[in-house]
Amino acid sequence: MNQRWLSMSFLVFFFTWGIFLPYWTGWLTIEKGLSVPAASAIMGAGMIARSFSTFFIFPYLTRRLSYIRVIKWTTVIALLLTLLYIPDSSYVPLLIITVLFSAVYPMILPAVESGASVLMQHERIHYGKSRSFGSIGYTIALLMVGAATAIWSERAILFLMIGGLIAMVLFFMRTGPAVLDAQPKRVAVRQPDAGLGALFKTSGFLPVIILAILLQGAHASYYNYGFIFLDDLGVNGFFIGIILNIAVLFEILFFTRADRLLENVKVSNMFILAAIGSSARWLLIYLFPTTAVFIGTQVLHSLSFGVAHYAFIQFLSKRLPHTQIATAQGLYAAVAMSLSTALLTFPAGVLYDMSPGAAFLGMMVCSVPALAIAWANRKQLDR
Repeated sequence: MNQRWLSMSFLVFFFTWGIFLPYWTGWLTIEKGLSVPAASAIMGAGMIARSFSTFFIFPYLTRRLSYIRVIKWTTVIALLLTLLYIPDSSYVPLLIITVLFSAVYPMILPAVESGASVLMQHERIHYGKSRSFGSIGYTIALLMVGAATAIWSERAILFLMIGGLIAMVLFFMRTGPAVLDAQPKRVAVRQPDAGLGALFKTSGFLPVIILAILLQGAHASYYNYGFIFLDDLGVNGFFIGIILNIAVLFEILFFTRADRLLENVKVSNMFILAAIGSSARWLLIYLFPTTAVFIGTQVLHSLSFGVAHYAFIQFLSKRLPHTQIATAQGLYAAVAMSLSTALLTFPAGVLYDMSPGAAFLGMMVCSVPALAIAWANRKQLDR
């Protein structure tokens, strides 16, 4: 029963994530009439808010409320904030709404992920089985948005998001696992800033977190402008959804085979492979700004994102004591997965306004140094 609850939790969240992450910048520009730099500034500010909330506010809430209550309240508030997008709004209201929404909505994911860890400890829940439903939800969202925008218009993006959040509210209002509704002291997570000093004293952690920041941040142009780029190339909205889904499918395929494929591969070599794949991906899009080449580079998502993420997780599991893993994961989620992308969104927007391909080429300012850092720190990473 709890296995099913966890699976459905990932499914409903990642359905909305598959709408918000790849399409929201495009929706702001096409439906709300903002320029690319203006929409980029709003999304960048939102990602900064997301970094702050997942790093500070989420642990604060879980020390006082159960995971179930955190999930319920953040879902309801996220839905209410999304409704504020319906009226026509100018730049400042859209900025305020997006910052507030980005501060609340993404906290649902670490709450579900933390709940998964508790269920694994108490009931030996199969995490991989349930997490795969998240990828399925994300894939369904990409296809539905593509079809909806092709039939109607980009306005459908907002109403699909609202519908997804309503489904989340209805699902999470049902009774969840009892262990996740227990007193916070029983399932409390460590503060994300606890043990940071000891964490950075661990040999190899500093270059690892820098590599994670650079390689994950290098996806800023893809996440924010992939949809717009394809739209500018004249690709039909339905086919944009299919094209964006290719990266997700190869990501899923990679993670199902990663343990076997990379069993004997050193962490440093994983990061080197990820940096090469990332650099090749952005360079190809710049040199050959065509739909066919963009589709081909989607395969490289398994390297630029998948291998980089897997390398970081492998380093944590092999080199850090159990007491430091939560701190490291909190830092990774806030800085590598949010803040780095947020900060790079601003210059990427300026570059996109100059030349769409330049926004992708600019991401090599992260991937090339990552390659050098991984090579220079091979001993520390593999010790």
